[in-house]
Amino acid sequence: MAEPPSSNSPLLQPSKRTLPDFKQSIKLKYVKLGYHYLITHGMILFLTPVLGAIVAQLSTFSLQDISDLWENLRYNLVSVIVCSALLVFLSTLYFLTRPSPVYLVDFSCYKPEDARKCPRELFMARSRGLGSFTDGNIEFQRRIMERSGLGDSTYLPEAVLRVPPNPCMAEARKEAELVMFGAIDELFAKTGVKPKDVGILVVNCSLFNPTPSLSAMVVNHYKLRGNVLSYNLGGMGCSAGLISVDLAKQLLQVHPSSYALVVSTENITLNWYFGNDRSMLVSNCLFRMGAAAVLPVQQAVGPPPLQVPAGPHRPDAQGFGRQVLRLA
Repeated sequence: MAEPPSSNSPLLQPSKRTLPDFKQSIKLKYVKLGYHYLITHGMILFLTPVLGAIVAQLSTFSLQDISDLWENLRYNLVSVIVCSALLVFLSTLYFLTRPSPVYLVDFSCYKPEDARKCPRELFMARSRGLGSFTDGNIEFQRRIMERSGLGDSTYLPEAVLRVPPNPCMAEARKEAELVMFGAIDELFAKTGVKPKDVGILVVNCSLFNPTPSLSAMVVNHYKLRGNVLSYNLGGMGCSAGLISVDLAKQLLQVHPSSYALVVSTENITLNWYFGNDRSMLVSNCLFRMGAAAVLPVQQAVGPPPLQVPAGPHRPDAQGFGRQVLRLA
């Protein structure tokens, strides 16, 4: 005879079925990518089945049906006006919501003067001369330099190469001005764009964020126009360049017929490490002096007021003709 259920046992047994772990079964990056395509091409995805249904319906019409429909439209002005207005509205909505392409006009990378060049031998000599590193850490830096892939044509700021080093705010600002203005001057010279034509400015530097900001230094130096959209990004790490270009691309979507100037740099002067923590010594062996300036624009060529010079059209190495790098 079966025993009666215990008073302590629950009347309803919990179900063994649990919700699936979507984080394990679905790669969320593909969900995000699909959502992005859905939003970007939403109008096309909406109109495609509608047009398909219209074409399928029209394919069933006979010549007599088409003739009757034409006669109905000829003498029904309201239907003609409604259909025409709907067609114009949908066409306008499509062209207004369609994202405009963003192109790269040109870019430049700052190359310091030869006096700032720091070969491996000079780097190791300065490290030994400081007297702050142990013999083991000097050997550690030497091994990193050999395996890092850096050659003898890398550059360091004057404050770091000086004996003794002089890392201070004034020297850091001097380095920032030197690399940023050098890259921007070269970019303006290559493209023929005037500073007053720049409507968007994005400057990024992860570790050096003075007041006034680096973007304010650029605005003041080049006397950019008063309504320029200026952004100074900091603390973004190694992805700062991509984040800055993406920000400029998004701003160009809502501010058409304008140039965006993106400047990406990192400051070495105030971030040189003089201790013996090996995890922090790695940055001394990898990071060097430099900056890059990029000039995106919403459209590559077009009618006034936007006049893009011949800079973006350059023959590529394979001889496939004139190329324009599209960012979006």
